[in-house]
Amino acid sequence: MTNLYSSAPPLAGKKALIVGLANAQSIAWGCAREMHRSGAQLVLSCLNERAHQSVAPLAAELGVPLYTCNVETPGDLAALVENACGHLGQLDSVVHSIAWAPLEDLHGDVVNSSAAGFARAMDVSCHSFAHLAQLCLPHMPQGGSLVTMSYQGAADAIAHYGLMGPVKAALESLVRYMALELGPKGIRVHAVSPGPILTRAASGIEDFDALMANARSKSPLGRLVTLEEIGSLTAFLCSNAASGMTGQTIYVDAGCHAVA
Repeated sequence: MTNLYSSAPPLAGKKALIVGLANAQSIAWGCAREMHRSGAQLVLSCLNERAHQSVAPLAAELGVPLYTCNVETPGDLAALVENACGHLGQLDSVVHSIAWAPLEDLHGDVVNSSAAGFARAMDVSCHSFAHLAQLCLPHMPQGGSLVTMSYQGAADAIAHYGLMGPVKAALESLVRYMALELGPKGIRVHAVSPGPILTRAASGIEDFDALMANARSKSPLGRLVTLEEIGSLTAFLCSNAASGMTGQTIYVDAGCHAVA
C-alpha cells in the first residue's frame, strides 16, 4: 500500500513536465515553483523562441531545462516529450496549462464565432491535452498524474468569456473520459479550476478587470487566489497523497463557484 505520510518532500523523486510557461504571472509558473519546492524534477516549455528569451531566467531560477513547443506546429509536442524524457528518463506528472482563441472570435458572441476559430481554440486549448497524454503514456510506466487548467466558465455562462466557455466545458469532459480510460494504467487525470487571475491568456478577455472585481466581491473568502495556491493544489494532485482521486474538476477560487 502507498505510504501517504513521509518526512521527504511530497514530490521527492517525481519527474514532471509542465507545458505553457508564458511569464512570471502564468499559472504554469506558479505550478513550477510549488512543484519544485515540493521536490519534483522538472522540464518546462514555452511557446516559441521569443517567449524562450523572456522566460529563460525563470527556468534558470529553478535550474531546470526549458524547451519551446507550439502545439499547432506538427511534431512540436512529440519533440517536447522526447526532450523531456531524454532529460528526466520517465514521467510521473504532466501539467497542461495552455489556452488560446482568436481574438475576433473570443470577443464576439458564441453564435457568431467562425468555424475555423472555434476549431483552433478547441485544438489548442482542449485536444492538445489528449494529444499530450497520448505521447506521454509510454513514458509513464508506473502511472502518475495528468493535470490541466479550466475555469468556472465551463460550468456557468459568464459574460465576456464567450467561446472559451464551451471549449473549457469540452476540456472538463475530456478529463472525465481520460480518467476512465487511463485509470487501469494507474494514471489519474484532473482539471484544476482557478478563480480569475491576470495571466497573459486572460488579458485577452474583455472587461476582465470587472470579472475579477466581481469574483473578489462574491467569493466567501473575499479575495482572489494566488499563483502559489494554484500551484500548491496542482502539486498535491501530483503527489501520492492524492492517489485515490481522479476524474475531477477541483476549484481553487476562494469559494466563488459555490455562491450564486
